[in-house]
Amino acid sequence: MANIQEIARLAGVSTATVSRVINRHPYVSDLTREKVLNIIEQLDYVPNSNAKSLKNGATKVIGVMGVTYNPLLMSLVRSFHMISQKYGFNIMLFMTDGDRDKELVALEMLRSKQVDALLCLVRTIEWDIIESYTKYGPIVTWQRLTSDTIPSVFMDQYQGYTLGLEYLYARGYRKILNVYSSKGQNTLERIRAYEDFVQKHGLKNTGFPQFHNKVTIHDGEEIARWWIEQTDKPDAISCSTDEVAAGILTEIQRSGFSVPDDVGIMGFDNTDSAHLLDLTTIHYPVDKQAENAFNIIMSMLENWASNLHPLQFRLIERKST
Repeated sequence: MANIQEIARLAGVSTATVSRVINRHPYVSDLTREKVLNIIEQLDYVPNSNAKSLKNGATKVIGVMGVTYNPLLMSLVRSFHMISQKYGFNIMLFMTDGDRDKELVALEMLRSKQVDALLCLVRTIEWDIIESYTKYGPIVTWQRLTSDTIPSVFMDQYQGYTLGLEYLYARGYRKILNVYSSKGQNTLERIRAYEDFVQKHGLKNTGFPQFHNKVTIHDGEEIARWWIEQTDKPDAISCSTDEVAAGILTEIQRSGFSVPDDVGIMGFDNTDSAHLLDLTTIHYPVDKQAENAFNIIMSMLENWASNLHPLQFRLIERKST
């Protein structure tokens, strides 16, 4: 079986140089790298990942912790996985369904060096408990958090939601129904954005209910049936997610109403559902958030320069408004 010493002998280089090529170290000439890689391929050499881990204490695995699956979150995970693989890392996914014990499993794996770092997408466990694990390795979060030890790649939901509301106002909509997700910090910021929007434009209280904990297509269908039953109907619906907007759109159209003639519908996230159904929405650049999260982790693991993407919401106008 081929080993690193044989590869070094055939390539005419040191074992340290072969190691640098295997570990994708930048300080190797292109000519030398190509020669070593050709010999590795000829010999069908496979590095012993366990030995590498024991030697440098790195697993080349990053844990990703979330509560549940949804299209936006999985888009972020996909982007994070792609950039991780590009630099020789794999990810381990912890979907906890809000189970604190399962979240602790992920944190304990960081403590026992079974993963090198954690990306915390959504969590149930208290932040002070999570912060106590940062001494074992980098932890970065997607959620809104101000912390000296846990960097966050969150985006200001107040800005994103205001962007959508101002667009609806400019299109002539005045009786806007708001649909929110769970009552976390992001939702509170969206509520504050709507309250400031109403005050800014001197709008009357519509008397419409606030819909909370609505994130799925089925939730959207339920809200559409509520809208159909109303005598005084909202003329626009601003949704928590594209999935909710998709449910509202399809149920309203099934019932013989027209979008946007009878009601305008705005989604949020710019997922594939919005593209497929021609939904106006707010683009949420989770791909850039994922890359920023990876860059921050690498700046803490390997002293990378943390060159971060600027993050900005963007309105996508389609046929639902």
